[in-house]
Amino acid sequence: MSAPASAPAGAPVDAPVDAPVRAPADAPGSVRAVLWRRALGELLGTGMLVAVVVGSGIAAANLSPDDVGLQLLENSIATALGLAVLIAVLGPLSGAHFNPVVTLADWVLGRRDPAGPRLGDLGAYLAAQVSGGIGGALLANAMFGEPTTLATTQRVSGATLLAEVVATAGLVLVILGLLRAGCDTLVAPAVGAYIGAAYWFTSSTSFANPAVTVGRMFSDTFAGIAPGSVLPFVLAQLVGGAVGVGLAALLYPARSEAAARS
Repeated sequence: MSAPASAPAGAPVDAPVDAPVRAPADAPGSVRAVLWRRALGELLGTGMLVAVVVGSGIAAANLSPDDVGLQLLENSIATALGLAVLIAVLGPLSGAHFNPVVTLADWVLGRRDPAGPRLGDLGAYLAAQVSGGIGGALLANAMFGEPTTLATTQRVSGATLLAEVVATAGLVLVILGLLRAGCDTLVAPAVGAYIGAAYWFTSSTSFANPAVTVGRMFSDTFAGIAPGSVLPFVLAQLVGGAVGVGLAALLYPARSEAAARS
């Protein structure tokens, strides 16, 4: 997912508005927090996100055992609210990606920027997100007294893979579109609302996140996904991320290009 970004003070007006991560300074005069703090924020945020997804899924199954629709409603509301709060809290630290697709988009769009993300940032973020996702599932299992076993719910079909492409493309477009439009403060509620809605309008229930997908493999509960479904879902998410980046570039060009056309 992602949190607000803003151009540094004194940046030229024709500077491109690019990708999500531009966390604020760790100390006066610095550009952003040191990498280990940002990575820790990503680990914590992704872990708590998966704990919310899996934990609310277990609670929903316990509270409404005979109504799958109500279970999904309870799961989606908790996820939407929890995600928005996590982005608002950790966005100022790490950018609140919590999602390898968002991190890859940030790296692709910002790699030519001297202040942009480096390969070391990319590796640290991806490792933190995947580790956090697994840890979040284990934490949710422990909080509800569920055994940690690999999930058995097979989710792959042509329809669900298409749904993951659509869900992930929409997520990336929401993030980049708002950032490029200068609506940074709307990112947290908009991303939460989008994911909550996408639970319902996609047949896959909108995983839209490789780290969350891997984490959910370790809980054989309402939110689980079987290991055999993980790689196809992740590949579909990567395709969706690329589509989202392309749409954002077409719909929200950099300021210099937009000024030339005005």
